[in-house]
Amino acid sequence: MKTGIDSDDGDTPIEELARVAALRRDIAREEEVAVGRARHAGLSWAEIGTVLGVSKQAMHKKYRKVG
Repeated sequence: MKTGIDSDDGDTPIEELARVAALRRDIAREEEVAVGRARHAGLSWAEIGTVLGVSKQAMHKKYRKVG
């Protein structure tokens, strides 16, 4: 479906946005797995948050069920 102006790689803006949304979902899943592994390896919420650039409180709130 063509809607709007095509980007340089031939995707329409809608297709490009859909691709970005899929990438976000993939990254979120990878992050959750990595956080779980880090917690099981003994890393603290503060250590994980530092690596990911967020506070330990944000990490704990988002992933408390993971580990």
